[in-house]
Amino acid sequence: MNRNDTPARIAHVFSGTFVHSTPRAAVEILQNCVLGVDDKGKIAFIEKHQDVVSLSEIWGFETSDIRQLGQYEFLMPGMVDTHIHASQYSYAGTALDLPLLEWLNTYTFPVEAKYKDLDFANDVYTKVVRRTLKNGTTTACYFATIHTDASLLLGELADRFGQRALVGKVCMDYNSAVPQYKESPSECKEETDRFIKELLKKEYPNVKPVVTPRFAPSCSSSLLSELGEIANNNKLHVQSHISENKEEVELVKTLFPGCKSYTDVYLKHNLLTDRTVMAHGCHLTDEELEIFRETGSAVSHCPNSNISICSGMLNVRNVLNHNVKLGLGTDVAGGYSPSMLDAMRRTLDTSKALTIQDPQHKTLSFEEVFRLATLGGSEALSLDDQIGNFVVGKDFDALRVNVCVPDGPIDLFPGEGPKVILEKFLNLGDDRNITEVYMAGRRVVPFPDT
Repeated sequence: MNRNDTPARIAHVFSGTFVHSTPRAAVEILQNCVLGVDDKGKIAFIEKHQDVVSLSEIWGFETSDIRQLGQYEFLMPGMVDTHIHASQYSYAGTALDLPLLEWLNTYTFPVEAKYKDLDFANDVYTKVVRRTLKNGTTTACYFATIHTDASLLLGELADRFGQRALVGKVCMDYNSAVPQYKESPSECKEETDRFIKELLKKEYPNVKPVVTPRFAPSCSSSLLSELGEIANNNKLHVQSHISENKEEVELVKTLFPGCKSYTDVYLKHNLLTDRTVMAHGCHLTDEELEIFRETGSAVSHCPNSNISICSGMLNVRNVLNHNVKLGLGTDVAGGYSPSMLDAMRRTLDTSKALTIQDPQHKTLSFEEVFRLATLGGSEALSLDDQIGNFVVGKDFDALRVNVCVPDGPIDLFPGEGPKVILEKFLNLGDDRNITEVYMAGRRVVPFPDT
């Protein structure tokens, strides 16, 4: 147990079953344990319940303050969405009939151009933050739009509702079929600088800026270089897209003939660091994955989107075998669901489809996918020193799950243990089963106004 001579005040104590991942175990189930959260929102202790009296004496809480989880309840870490377009949420569930490049010009860019209107932005961004929180996403890596003020508003809303967020003002100066939806390289640099400065000035404890070139086909070489410099000078995260579909990969070869590969484009512009997360990667070569490993860059696997707009199927097993950091993303609205439970299910579906194609492929297990949605996501965003599992000293980002809520989606039967209950929740559960959500020790769901 890690504690100072004068321990912090304990704000929450839970007793029951806790489920999380470790570097060694994809799923670790801790039964009959107590977990304490201090008034800074950090995990103070996690011990066997038999030690509760001595723990109460050491940490100064009353045993009557302990919140007992029910027989069909457990706590798990909050889920990490490593790639989501908050600005596309208004048309989630529609517009899935075109391949990527046509999809962007037909649906995405016209909608994203509307975010100059802050009332429109406020409506959509409020809804997406609330919806993802209700679905258990305690950390989100958001694409916004090219509009600085609307992107700052997204950061404000994430902070207000209590979601940990990386927020990116999108940068693009090229290849937009919507003339008003792009900036000049100088405008983009100036507005990116303003966005970063203004967001950092707010001093939100859990909302940070992320440098966001949309993707190589919409950015000039000079803009990519500017963004690489900004990210490195300010030690900021970077997010973008890579190798989503084959047509895009061929386009990049044409636009950047001096680069060996799509990955080489980002590498040469200093955009691949240990704080970089690239969405998709369906068509990355083994050589490119080696560059990801060497630079410490991460891949965000977005299986719903990859299937919904027919981009490809990422071989997650191959990425993991290359020791590349990998998390899961919903990729709203190319992915139609804002739920990370859906992202887990589609990850398993994709892995099984690859096994159908090649029986030698080793299918992912639900336990491995659980880790990708929690600890894996925290690693992909280089936040695993703060979140991702129940380790003393980390922030308490957690979901209280009840698989037996009235009129819920799950039926239980005699003799089902905690691992079966977990698997049923991952495959059958929804937001009704997520009864409470905590971020850094603060209960954020149910919302205060409900």
